Amino acid sequence: MKGTILDPKTKSKLDHPKQYKVLLHNDDFTPMEFVVKVLNVVFQMSETQAVNLMLYVHQHGVGVCGIYSYEVAETKINKVHEMAEKKNYPLMCSMDETE
Repeated sequence: MKGTILDPKTKSKLDHPKQYKVLLHNDDFTPMEFVVKVLNVVFQMSETQAVNLMLYVHQHGVGVCGIYSYEVAETKINKVHEMAEKKNYPLMCSMDETE
């Protein structure tokens, strides 16, 4: 009975799926309390984490909410935009591929 012989020197290399940073952008209209709520709901951050990130975004213009696969990042961004649109706030999120 003949079988397939595998070369022990050959290793299969699986590529990890690309990861994307979800970025939250500062604006001058969305209330800070609402931003904290969004970070709690969409990104499951604690109150302290959410306040710290909100203040960072307020001071630096943009901050990273998390790193996810493309589909998860896209879903989270859509949820942020949906929540903001319901309140007529211009809160924006985007994604950027990690290196």
